[in-house]
Amino acid sequence: MTRATYWLEHAWLGDRVEPGVLVETRDGRIGAVRTGTPVPPPGAEALRGLTLPGLANAHSHAFHRALRGTVQVGSGTFWTWREVMYSVADRLNPDTYHALARAVYAEMALAGITCVGEFHYVHHARGGTPYADPNAMGEALIAAAAEAGIRITLLDTCYLAAGFDQAPNTHQLRFSDGSAAAWAERCAVLKERDHARIGAAIHSVRAVPADQLATVARWAEERRAPLHVHLSEQTAENDACLAAHGRTPTRLLADHGVLGPRTTGVHSTHLTEEDIALLGGSRTGTCMCPTTERDLADGIGPAVALQRAGSPLSLGSDSHAVIDLLEEARAMELNERLRTRTRGHWTAAGLLRAATADGHAALGWDEGGRIEPGALADLTTIALDSVRTAGPEPRLGAETAVFAAGAADVRHTVVGGRQVVRDGAHTLVPDVPRALAAAVEALR
Repeated sequence: MTRATYWLEHAWLGDRVEPGVLVETRDGRIGAVRTGTPVPPPGAEALRGLTLPGLANAHSHAFHRALRGTVQVGSGTFWTWREVMYSVADRLNPDTYHALARAVYAEMALAGITCVGEFHYVHHARGGTPYADPNAMGEALIAAAAEAGIRITLLDTCYLAAGFDQAPNTHQLRFSDGSAAAWAERCAVLKERDHARIGAAIHSVRAVPADQLATVARWAEERRAPLHVHLSEQTAENDACLAAHGRTPTRLLADHGVLGPRTTGVHSTHLTEEDIALLGGSRTGTCMCPTTERDLADGIGPAVALQRAGSPLSLGSDSHAVIDLLEEARAMELNERLRTRTRGHWTAAGLLRAATADGHAALGWDEGGRIEPGALADLTTIALDSVRTAGPEPRLGAETAVFAAGAADVRHTVVGGRQVVRDGAHTLVPDVPRALAAAVEALR
């Protein structure tokens, strides 16, 4: 039995900030939480600052990290950005993807992220030829997360078409298994581990023919696994779906049994009122990725209306224009302020809930995202003495974390009771910037 004890100078306990909190962990879980401990007792590791539950990044494409600083040059749209993305995907293999993902997941740990949902669709070699191990690319991602010290839900993605009634293009051949049945057969071989869970994803309604949507949904339902889907990110997708099927993407998913409490729609930017009612009424979750949505000029999704309708919210860094879940939380509120010209759509506590407990639930880790007995022993500590966070009184609540702090202020990250980041340095990947630079250079 492994044990560790942490003394939290200040801790966000879901509805309040408490000073002097002692957290005892054993075998990767929180065994006890004791408040009213003004100084660290002997043998306890002191985490000075404001400690939150570990953050959950509910939507990631690890290889998009190689695009940072390049796709921002010039102008264009989502569709021109996609061509650059394809060129990077073309150069991936299991070794280069492992190296890049390991560095990206280490960057996430430095940002306080303890669990990632990897929306994974680069399955095969160029041209669509399977590797000797058909899951070599997914296994590379699972191994990368272990080496970076974080949890992963591999959202293995069904991606079969270039568009409605269109065969996959040259770039997309390596994404496709040929049919949803073949996709399901390949996925069935993937095994869960202590740090890894297996979920499913439908890339989009344009990439999975309507008559094959139910196969993916059924695979996830039989395993009680999370199911994610890119949803209405672009108006062009909505227009094409209406032309092909006479209904919106959300209605199409509903009609084929995809929606439900274990399903999460990613982006959900351009929705009708009926779409919002369908998602909320079915308790389908919504993952917002504000930094990517603004980077790609996608638009501002109706997150407030979705949550009011019954859709739980989570957050993702998606294309990794930045990796900062606190920025994603802040951006969701600030985007809504720009759209409505009013303030205060969510409390800081509500935004943190999306980044912690609800994000974990969206990834199938219902026991994560809380500092309480029985929960995963995953913690993130934010410095309260940086130039961004100095000044506010931490006992006032979570506002300092959400509206002042960022990834650069994370000082400690604990995953399963083990300290993965200590004093701002990764304990398992010694030089994360160098690892990132080398992995990105290998893809040029």
